[in-house]
Amino acid sequence: MKYPWEGTHEPFRIYGNLYFVGTRPASTHLIDTGDGLIVIDPGYPQSLYAVVDGIWRLGFKPDDVKIILHSHGHYDHLGATRALAEMTGAKTYISEIDAPYADGSVDLTWARELGHVYYEAFKPDVLLRDGDVIKLGNTEILCWITPGHTPGTTSFFFDAHGEQGDRRCAMFGGAGFNSMGRKFLDQYGLPHSLRSDFIRSCRRLQTQDIDIFLGNHVGNNDTLGKYKKMKETGENPFLDTNGEWKAYLRALELEMTEKIMTACPEEMPEDLVPSKE
Repeated sequence: MKYPWEGTHEPFRIYGNLYFVGTRPASTHLIDTGDGLIVIDPGYPQSLYAVVDGIWRLGFKPDDVKIILHSHGHYDHLGATRALAEMTGAKTYISEIDAPYADGSVDLTWARELGHVYYEAFKPDVLLRDGDVIKLGNTEILCWITPGHTPGTTSFFFDAHGEQGDRRCAMFGGAGFNSMGRKFLDQYGLPHSLRSDFIRSCRRLQTQDIDIFLGNHVGNNDTLGKYKKMKETGENPFLDTNGEWKAYLRALELEMTEKIMTACPEEMPEDLVPSKE
């Protein structure tokens, strides 16, 4: 895909009151709480029209969006926020640590690396801390700060309500290694310890049992492959993915461990050094 708007995808229901509203470059999810809608990561500004169209096509109204929630402060996740907030009047939520990304105080949104300029800065309405719970209607979202991809990357846990009862959902807020390369960290004065923080985040998230594994990029959890299977078979491959969730996190943990131990073992905290047994 050369441009974000070439990555549109039809919206669909994942389970119960949980939906996917686009896109291929960066996932956007929708929760119908009964008292308003929550949008998680509205994505690129260039593809906001596809997200809004998806909301309409699923039978909802954009005016009912009450909360715009962010996994972290990168352009492909928050670039569309200012426009969506102005359109709907929704409140914006991001971690306290990544708030300077959103408001333009620091040039760390990865927009430049993606070939863009971040003109869409906004002042977040609510700054999240580790352990905060967001409540709206029938939904409570537990927020964990899981640093690595950015210092304030936030992961989410909540229940989706559907025909088979409640199902526990989880999203790792930032799985990409791109912003944890030594060159990037040095360029922007970020600590190398974010790499070991990432390992700790993966380990922490593995302690949670979940039923539905969500990705903030479609490749994290094979969103589109599962949708295709759901259409073809009538089964729901998004359900009961706890094994996939933990295996994915374990693989990320091991890959980052290998990167550090191969290139700069002196940076690995003693408690994270792999056992030789």
